[in-house]
Amino acid sequence: MTDLLKRINELAKIAKERELTEEELNERATLREQYLKEFRQGIKETLLNTKVVDEYGVDVTPEKLKEAKQEYEEESAEDAFRENTKE
Repeated sequence: MTDLLKRINELAKIAKERELTEEELNERATLREQYLKEFRQGIKETLLNTKVVDEYGVDVTPEKLKEAKQEYEEESAEDAFRENTKE
């Protein structure tokens, strides 16, 4: 992800100096899209691995988050199974 950000910043610097070519504009759009996709996935994984407890140590994680975590774990297991069986 740092390589994406580095190249996005390089293109931003170039854009300040001159107008970007059509190829550079397309590259920038693709890189930004990929960066946002990876960023959102990182946030999602962080939230799905979050457990909320009150001052007494009781798990008060919202049911919606628990359900989303369960679905994510099931999807991950299915993906791993597919990867292992396609060889």
